[in-house]
Amino acid sequence: MGYVVFINGSLLIFASVLEGFDAVFFGATRGDFAAAALVTATIGACLCIATSDRRDTIERRHTFILTASLWLTAAAAGALPLILWGLDPTDAFFEAMSGITTTGSTVMTGLDRTPQGILIWRAILQWIGGVGFIVTGMALLPILKVGGMQLFRTESSERGEKELGSAARFAAATIWIYLALTAACILVYEAGGMTGFDAVAHALTTVSTGGYSTYDASFGHFDSGFLQWAATGFMLSGALPFAWYIRLASRRTVQSEQVRALLTGLAAAIAALTLWRLATSDIGVEPALREVAFSVVSVVTTTGFATADYTSWGPAAVVAFFLLTATGGCTGSTAGGVKAMRWIVFAKRTRDQIRRITRPHGLFKARYEGRPLQDDVLDGVIAFFTFYTLTVLSLGLILNFLGLDLLTSVSGAVTALANVGPGIGPVIGPAGNFATLPDPAKWVLSFGMYLGRLEMLTVYVLLTRTFWADAA
Repeated sequence: MGYVVFINGSLLIFASVLEGFDAVFFGATRGDFAAAALVTATIGACLCIATSDRRDTIERRHTFILTASLWLTAAAAGALPLILWGLDPTDAFFEAMSGITTTGSTVMTGLDRTPQGILIWRAILQWIGGVGFIVTGMALLPILKVGGMQLFRTESSERGEKELGSAARFAAATIWIYLALTAACILVYEAGGMTGFDAVAHALTTVSTGGYSTYDASFGHFDSGFLQWAATGFMLSGALPFAWYIRLASRRTVQSEQVRALLTGLAAAIAALTLWRLATSDIGVEPALREVAFSVVSVVTTTGFATADYTSWGPAAVVAFFLLTATGGCTGSTAGGVKAMRWIVFAKRTRDQIRRITRPHGLFKARYEGRPLQDDVLDGVIAFFTFYTLTVLSLGLILNFLGLDLLTSVSGAVTALANVGPGIGPVIGPAGNFATLPDPAKWVLSFGMYLGRLEMLTVYVLLTRTFWADAA
């Protein structure tokens, strides 16, 4: 366990550096962030010193504990400056967990008047959470074989590492791509008329598919078709697998089954909802297409930016966006949700089962990216869908028991687990936020966001007696 504690301590020291950066450059909140940096650095240093000579060999069970603990540590560190600034501890932890998991749900109002130091801190949390999830998905979840993620290890490692020579170079290339996308997004936003601060803050939360904005009206504050189309493109860029970018750069190939599935699904959803929008309103073709494309991409990539209240487009649109909420981007991206890879595997598994019923003596072997799907991958994906459904139902029932109406309860459970941000309905929909929810509901949703970012099974394993019996 020494390694686990040491790495968590190192994360706290890193968080203190970021808090110190905020204290130096944003005077209105300097005292709050300076105090937070001092406390965070002290605790982190104590943890590192206490375990510096007790770092035993890390085992697979330690990887589960490490993966689960890092996100809690990051959320706690992220909440401390918000508490010192004056936010209620429950709201501060909710906001920080929403940030570090790139969910984007918020309990804060009056963002237009909020100090820049707080706004940029929220954006930094999401940006760090985005790159952190790429690393987690690339290095840890495949080892743990969570929800079929070992398939992604095959896709990223066997192809990417052979091209770049080592896992370290592969990770470095991923970070450089992330930085390049962020820098490009900043430049485009500034060219579209954003101030330098707004461009940086929104670029950090766009590429990370996080969705925090510096305005209560979210991205709708910017009444610019250019900026909305640009944001649509950069949200999509964050939801594509970073291994695909590396292959694209090194092999000049764009072939990817999950990228093709994601783009095809987005195109179909955008076309259908645009036709619905044109048929049910007097809006023009380009504004309708832009509104729909922005909203659909924002929800599917789990970014959560809003330019319009799509729940006011009619019942068909409400149902469509509710279904799109859990879809997710690609495996190996910053996006949450179920992910395109799992939908593909699930569809192929279902197709094969239907074929076996109609042709009992036939031999069927589903393939992904041209390779046969192994039974452990198929079992992992089916288990993921099972636990995903049960978790949504459980969270929804708990929220309903806590006094939330049925629509808010169910959509809140789905949006938390999928790390999307806004839910459905007048309370937590794109025109509302989570500020009015009771504190117990906020803790439940924080746990849901945590579960969703860690693909659920990573956390559930820690709740079993067998895991701790084996550890003993």
